[in-house]
Amino acid sequence: MARTTIHDIARELNTSSSTVSKALNDHPSISAATKELIKAAAQNLNYRQNRLASSLRSGRTNIIGILIPSSEIGFFGGVVHGIEKIARSNGYNILLFQSSDTGEYEVEGVETLLQTSVDGIIASIAKDTPTLDHFFDVKKRKVPLILFDRVKDELNSPSVVVDDYKGAFMATEHLIQQGYTNIAHISGPQHIKIFNDRLCGYVDALKMNNLPVNDDLIQYGRNSIESGRFSAERLLGRNKDMDAIFAVEDFTALGALQYLKQNGIKMPEKIGMIGFGNESFSPYVTPSLSTIDQQPARMGEEAFNLFLEAMAKKTAGNNGSAVEEVEEEPKKIVLEPVLIVRESSVKNG
Repeated sequence: MARTTIHDIARELNTSSSTVSKALNDHPSISAATKELIKAAAQNLNYRQNRLASSLRSGRTNIIGILIPSSEIGFFGGVVHGIEKIARSNGYNILLFQSSDTGEYEVEGVETLLQTSVDGIIASIAKDTPTLDHFFDVKKRKVPLILFDRVKDELNSPSVVVDDYKGAFMATEHLIQQGYTNIAHISGPQHIKIFNDRLCGYVDALKMNNLPVNDDLIQYGRNSIESGRFSAERLLGRNKDMDAIFAVEDFTALGALQYLKQNGIKMPEKIGMIGFGNESFSPYVTPSLSTIDQQPARMGEEAFNLFLEAMAKKTAGNNGSAVEEVEEEPKKIVLEPVLIVRESSVKNG
């Protein structure tokens, strides 16, 4: 069967193809009653809008690309959920690509999204990315680039982050307030700003509470369950007086928690534990895991709003606006971390 076109709908209703097109695209010059009539006829005739033709006319695909390090980490799923919720209400669809935290896949992801002619890219940078050239290429092509969580200031792009330093400070201070005094930290790769910020928050919380910073209580890991197990073993081997662990994220905390349980170490009585990220499993392990919530859904919503602002500026520039001679400081939204207290850190409860 031949595909139904706007000309078929126009003939059915004895009106012009232009009127049908405007009605289907919700043009303000068409009355609500006419729009309803045309949309009903389109449905009856099984009309499907030709997205390719529409995008060629408008210069937009109404698709936004999202690049995340891993779909296995609940935090990134929460961000995507927040983006999609707002995107749909604004007439956008999303195209998702995961880099698996490797630079090679990240470059492939950016190329794939650009080849699909997405209207913009919202990205969190992979741990192992060797260069930022692929992101600079996005900017050269005048495609809006919004960063979240793992950002690079040199890209000079709008971004949304949580206050990682403050979250780590809160986590460490919570352990101190529970009476722990030999608090270890399992950190992450320090070339990634968020992990360095969390290390700094941990160190400053100890200093502010007149506790010594002991290098033997800091273990650098790779942000995984296995790394958490290995790190807990190393920490205990170096410091038998360790009485609490602040892990850089919840998967690492889970590995450390498993190691301590397997070795008969009671939590929180003997060793307290807190993570970062509020992963979906965190309330359901034993003991339930205290953590820092990063407000992922709100982060996604704010990232998409930054994309809309970038698109509005781009449209204004294309319409001949004389602004934007000088590149302005990119907007950066910093969300508040939220302390979630559960069984693993409550010494006297």
